[in-house]
Amino acid sequence: MGMMFQIYGDTSYTQLLGWCLVFAGLVILNEIGRRTKVGGILIFIIIPIVLTIYFILIHVGLFGGTENQTAMYMDGWFHYFKLYAADIGCVGFMMIKYGWGIGKKHWFKAWPFFIVAANILIAVVSDMESFIKGTFGDGNGWWASNEGVFLYGGWWNLVNAIAGVINIFCMTGWWSIYSSKGKKDMLWPDMTFAFIIAYDIWNFEYTYLNLPTHSWYCGVALLLAPTFANAFWNKGGWIQNRANTLAIWCMFAQVVPLFQLSETFSVLPTVYGGADGRTALDIYDAAITVYNSNGALNAGDAIAELGITANPTAQGVVAIASIAANVIVFTAILKRAIEQKKNPYTNEIWAGTKDFELAMARKEA
Repeated sequence: MGMMFQIYGDTSYTQLLGWCLVFAGLVILNEIGRRTKVGGILIFIIIPIVLTIYFILIHVGLFGGTENQTAMYMDGWFHYFKLYAADIGCVGFMMIKYGWGIGKKHWFKAWPFFIVAANILIAVVSDMESFIKGTFGDGNGWWASNEGVFLYGGWWNLVNAIAGVINIFCMTGWWSIYSSKGKKDMLWPDMTFAFIIAYDIWNFEYTYLNLPTHSWYCGVALLLAPTFANAFWNKGGWIQNRANTLAIWCMFAQVVPLFQLSETFSVLPTVYGGADGRTALDIYDAAITVYNSNGALNAGDAIAELGITANPTAQGVVAIASIAANVIVFTAILKRAIEQKKNPYTNEIWAGTKDFELAMARKEA
């Protein structure tokens, strides 16, 4: 991690503690949400409704109004969109799992593919935006986003955007979605470890490039939580767990954004070279000032005033790993599809592999 994140000094213990707390919290809350209908309804329906009321009340001046940390640090459209998009995915997966309404329809089995593909495409657009602004902007590669971060755009964004598009076509068996016999999980057996690894590398790079001050949590802990569960006790349920943990994290981050911005728990990526003593909150304040200047201030000048110089080595290394992993998985899919003479998107092609068979066994268990 030393090549990718700045974890050292007096705060290294709290940075590691923060990661462990987030990882454990996501795993535990996901289990509560997936194992019982009551838990799922509470976490993914009732709590989001309560939070929606809370967000509205903040905007009419209650709970601190504009001084509330949600209003100050997480009031951009993207944060709200991500929260509700993730939660809509969770509710749709519950509809399939429990057979609610259109969740019983065969055509609705394509919902998991649709929601994942849509989220990947949104991320691809973000990568392309950073590539364009970093390459052709006037900030020497740096630019300030409306989310309060300085991004260092370059060829790594373009490479990861291509990897994201390929990743969409690494999802196979779109209509082969099942409910486990005990109704604990929505299963996608054809989504095996090969896709999960390719997705995790791509999505980590996306967060590392576009949400750098949050990526220690949303790019490492958040991605590993559903992968951990899938590896040890929940074969076939990765996509459900991924949506659940993403929604849970977005709710937490929206309500308590200072957790990952404060000196105690914030972790900066190594692209912010020479950022000794700086925190994610320092980055946020400076980036928002530049963004709100409407071009009057230069991102390159502002980042230099913070004593930061670009160190994009890790960004480039992970981008290459991202596209390599996705090309390898896509090639394997084509090979199996040709050998089996099957359309890999309307048929399951990983039958016979360990992950697939373990997931199918859970369908009957």
